[in-house]
Amino acid sequence: DTKVTEGGLNVTLTIRLLMHGKVKHLLLPQRLPSGARINISEGSCPERIVTITGPTDAIFKAFSMIALKFEEDINASMTNSTVTSKPPVTLRLVVPASQCGSLIGKGGSKIKEIRESTGAQVQVAGDMLPNSTERAVTISGTPDAIIQCVKQICVVMLESPPKGATIPYRPKPASAPIIFAGGQAFTIQGQYAIPHPDLTKLHQLAMQHPPFTPLGQTTPGFPGLDATTPTSSHELTIPNDLIGCIIGRQGSKINEIRQMSGAQIKIANATEGSAERQVTITGSPANISLAQYLINAR
Repeated sequence: DTKVTEGGLNVTLTIRLLMHGKVKHLLLPQRLPSGARINISEGSCPERIVTITGPTDAIFKAFSMIALKFEEDINASMTNSTVTSKPPVTLRLVVPASQCGSLIGKGGSKIKEIRESTGAQVQVAGDMLPNSTERAVTISGTPDAIIQCVKQICVVMLESPPKGATIPYRPKPASAPIIFAGGQAFTIQGQYAIPHPDLTKLHQLAMQHPPFTPLGQTTPGFPGLDATTPTSSHELTIPNDLIGCIIGRQGSKINEIRQMSGAQIKIANATEGSAERQVTITGSPANISLAQYLINAR
């Protein structure tokens, strides 16, 4: 597209996509002779990150091939189906959160302009992807609308580079199934049931008590957590970008973690120039272990 090249877009770009399931059959390099480098994250995860790197014309060619391949799959799945309306092709980009403001524009003006000029549906997720500073941007439409949309998103990303360090999203392996038997929790690994003490404690607490303690009662008196057990402290650091999901709206999540674990949790104030916050957990070893588990789960 001459206009795009003249507009200063003939540079090397890296675009990240989030895909579910087995994507290798769609994206093997020999099946995408676009000139772009394509990398698919490994691991036993239900999600994969597909990274496409190359000059903009190669990236647009790769997206064109991916979108057309997805449409082929949709058409094939509809041949023996009773569904009459054809679903759109849908791709999910992974974009640094610091660039999403420019993509949305003032009062949603930019995203509205992209939707109207390309005919694609574009949605920017409100929350960051777990343990990262990236957000998912979902694009739906015809292959042609998707390609035009990706071009416009690339322009925005080039005009507004990411601010600060980006913590990339890495899909986590699928969680092992959990069963509760005889008051104990077990994770299933292959043919074996492995006892899980932290989950057992959490399950016992959940069975014995409502999730919230009465107002004014700071440390719940859970029978499993003996008050006479010597207390100790444990410190951990959490990136500033993730502290919000630990604290929750008006402190709701951190209070819930305090109440469920019975531990005291102090979050240090942000210090200038530091990208992390210090968190101190105080209580019995069981309290601390449970609080850590709940913080990691958040």
